[in-house]
Amino acid sequence: VALVMRSSSLTLILVVLARGTAAFSASPRIVNVAHGVMVSRARVVATATTDAESVMATSGALLPRDRYIATNQFVVRPGSEAKFEARWANRKSRLAELDGFRYFNLMRRVKLDSERPDYDDDFSYVSFTIWETKKDFNSWRTGDAFKEAHGGTSIGAFLGAMISSLRVLKGPPRPVFYDGLLHLSTKPESVPETDGGWRVVEADGENLLPAEAFVACNRFSVLPGQEAAFEERWAKRDSTLNELPGFVSFTMLRRDFGNTGHGGDRSGPAGAEWNYMSATVWKDRAAFDNWRESQQFKNAHGGGKPQASEDAPKPPPMWAGPPTPVFYEATLVLSSPEGA
Repeated sequence: VALVMRSSSLTLILVVLARGTAAFSASPRIVNVAHGVMVSRARVVATATTDAESVMATSGALLPRDRYIATNQFVVRPGSEAKFEARWANRKSRLAELDGFRYFNLMRRVKLDSERPDYDDDFSYVSFTIWETKKDFNSWRTGDAFKEAHGGTSIGAFLGAMISSLRVLKGPPRPVFYDGLLHLSTKPESVPETDGGWRVVEADGENLLPAEAFVACNRFSVLPGQEAAFEERWAKRDSTLNELPGFVSFTMLRRDFGNTGHGGDRSGPAGAEWNYMSATVWKDRAAFDNWRESQQFKNAHGGGKPQASEDAPKPPPMWAGPPTPVFYEATLVLSSPEGA
């Protein structure tokens, strides 16, 4: 099957050579096209992780992986946001029933206030899935559940999903994978209703879905050779997030540059704009604001601690520039009974 489609900003040429459904279904990277950046101050080189479940640097310094996180970044055409969300809400998926699944949300990027500058990239939505292990993620990616969720059960279904994506997206999604470090989560009092492993919500394609959580992120461009020191600094932070009302989860995300499947980071660490990102999920914006005004926030960010002597030697810089904050409203939340 050969298909050529054009839009104002995208020319897509898809060539699928398949002998029956089996051959077609064996190409999850092609199926991913149907899913429908930040300009960095400095390019950085990060340590690529391996496929082992516990990752240690050759220098014996990096923290082990607690979770595995798969994300997809989307540039949604202006005015198509509600249609994009409806496509997610009405898709077929059994994600919540899969082995190793912990948490999912669809994140809609927002500005924290009107005084902050605009973001440096156009990725307005991010899908965010937390898996118990990388093996669990790979099992999903190569299994039937992945094909069903991405319209890959037949060539006709795949082409229909692709055409629908082109109507709401500007270009293909950009997958980014992470090792989840220093993971902390709370056990939910209840989990959202699902039917067959997916959310049951009303989505008409005209109105945005209600926000069900608030996500605060910070992107870090950690310099080569400083990865272990950066992780150690976070591991030793004075933080009591899990004691605050409305806290859902925290994870320090380390880019997995070794995962190039499913459309992952093919340019390698040298082409990355950031190599670490903190991600904190709150029940709502009010819970996040309460944390920012709390004593715990001041303690975690050095407030009230004695300053180092001017004569003390200064440690080498850890990152190429200050972290870049990014904020999201999350919808279509899915959670395991144990939490993220």
